Amino acid sequence: MYNEITMKNIFKSFTLKWWQGSLFKLSMISLGIILGVYWQVFFLQWIILVAIVFIISALYLTLVWWKQ
Repeated sequence: MYNEITMKNIFKSFTLKWWQGSLFKLSMISLGIILGVYWQVFFLQWIILVAIVFIISALYLTLVWWKQ
């Protein structure tokens, strides 16, 4: 009767083409800018924590990239 989509595993692997990956990254950057503009007062209280999370994740990704 109704068309239903059931997600059995939301963590499954999938492959994107280069332009799809670029579009995903652009959308995430845009979301970050929007959140920063509208919720700047909230993020000012947490700027140190957000910066630490960014630095740790960026260093980890750089390490993974370097080893490959």
